[in-house]
Formats: sequence, C-alpha cells, structure tokens
Amino acid sequence: MWMALAAIVLGLGVLVWSADRFVDGASATARHLGLSPLLIGMLVIGFGTSAPELMVSALAAVQGNPGLALGNAYGSNITNIALIVGLVALLSPLAVHSQIIRQELPVLGVMTLISLWCLHDGVISRTDAIVLLALLFGFLGYSIWRSQRPGKDALQTDMEADATGQDMSLKQGVIWTLIGLALLIVSSRFLVWGAVTIAEAFGVSDLVIGLTVVAIGTSLPELASSLSAVRKNQHDLVLGNVVGSNLFNTLAVVGLAGVIHPIEVDPAVVVRDWPVMAALTVALLVFGIGLKGQGRINRLEGGALLASFIGYTSWLVMSVIP
Repeated sequence: MWMALAAIVLGLGVLVWSADRFVDGASATARHLGLSPLLIGMLVIGFGTSAPELMVSALAAVQGNPGLALGNAYGSNITNIALIVGLVALLSPLAVHSQIIRQELPVLGVMTLISLWCLHDGVISRTDAIVLLALLFGFLGYSIWRSQRPGKDALQTDMEADATGQDMSLKQGVIWTLIGLALLIVSSRFLVWGAVTIAEAFGVSDLVIGLTVVAIGTSLPELASSLSAVRKNQHDLVLGNVVGSNLFNTLAVVGLAGVIHPIEVDPAVVVRDWPVMAALTVALLVFGIGLKGQGRINRLEGGALLASFIGYTSWLVMSVIP
C-alpha cells in the first residue's frame, strides 16, 4: 500500500515537472520552426498541458483500466473549469477580450454534447473514438487556418507577451521536448500502477480514482500556467489554456484511449459525471461570452465554480464510503 502511495506522489511530481519541460521545449522548437505565437499557444501549449491526461489515459487503456482513462479525461475537464477557473477568478476577476475564445467556447459545448452521443449506448467503441479523433484533426486544421488570417486577437497579444524572454535554442528545445516526453511516459506508469493498486485495495472503482486523485494531479500543469498568467494580467491566456485543454481532453484523450481499448461506460458517468461537466461547460460559456456586453468571470461566479468543485468532490467521496 505504501509503495502504491509513494508511486502516486512520485508519479504526480515527475508528471507535472516533465509536462512543464515538454511544453517549454516544444514551444521553443515551434518558434524556431516559424510557427506563430498564436498557433503555438493554441496547439503546442494546449496539447502540452493535456499531455499528462493523454499519457495516463492511454496507458490505463493499454493495461485494461479504461474506467481510469475516462475518469481522468472528464474529471480533468471538471477540475479545469470548477477548480482552476474558479480559484483564479476568485483571486482576480477574469475579463474576456479574445474573439477566438468566444468562438471556441461554443465549439467546446458542441463537443461536450457529442461526447454524450458516444456514451449513450454504454460503450465508447473504436468507431466512436475515431469520430472524436477526426473531429480533433478538423479542429486543428481550422485553428491553423485561423492563425494565418490577418489581424491580431487579444489572445495572440497574451501569447507574444508570454513568449518574451524565452531564449532557448533549437537544440535545447528538441532535447527538452524529448526528455519531457520520456519522463511523462515513465511517471504515467508509476501513477497508473499506484492508482489502480489503491483502488483495488479499498474496493473503489478506477473511475472514481480517475475522477479525483488522478484528474486533479494531471490538471496541475493547467493550474500552474493559469496562476502564472493571471499574475501577468493575461486573462485571455487563462481561459485559452482551459478551453484548449478541455477540447483536447474530450477529443484526443478519450479518442486515443478508445482506439486502444473500447471503454465500457459506468452508468454513473451518464447520470452523474457528464451532467456536471456539461453544466460547468455551459456556465463557462455564459460567463465567457457574456449576456450583456463583454464576457467577465467575477469573484462571485468564481466562488460559485469553486463551491461546485468542492460539492462534486464531496459527492464522489461520499459515494464510496460504506
């Protein structure tokens, strides 16, 4: 038991550190290859901060623990909105200036509805997973096209400011990208083994472990980058990270896990976890776009999001206590 707990703590620590190195290295490499700051932020950083979820869920699917894979993806989405956006908005109200974020929020809502279609028959088949991955590639293609359009969005301004002072060479970027990726894989193995072992010892489903411990742990890169962005007053970067990460979780993480191994869907996902994720996505959509004028997430709304995270997590914990 202690070995499993140590594996979780060590795995999470290395996972968060290696994800940060992976993002820094990949971003530097992309800059040297001539990608725009906007595209780097939307794709490289969006993918990079979801790399822990992707690795953990893929490995869980390979090892025959698809419930952990699904719980990690959906739990991370819930954590990103309720905990990260809630906490950041409580510290500093978030104003939404970016038209790109306003356009991506409805896309996230549609993808969340499509995820319900994948869940409705009780299994995420390989066909469902391929559809999710196809939607991901369509979104990536659209993002690349949009990044080449003239004009500058508020999100691009934040991206350029965030890149200032990063002077990593191309060689260093490639090296850190490879090191980060290798450590992501190794730390994911430790984390999955520890989580599954503890779940079996306590008789808790791997779904619940994925929704709680693993989801919160793999969302730490998003939390760190969001806190860093809000200190620099880069509000659009905070929401851009969360929206991008949730899109990748919904499409790439679940899609890849489902291609590796079809995912049997616990009924609790449909009646408990997906509705919470959907409700939080709608709340983010309403707050981010704004019903009257500019979108803004104030402290009251941030507090409500954070309270919903505490309530949901408490609900999960109570559900496994005899």
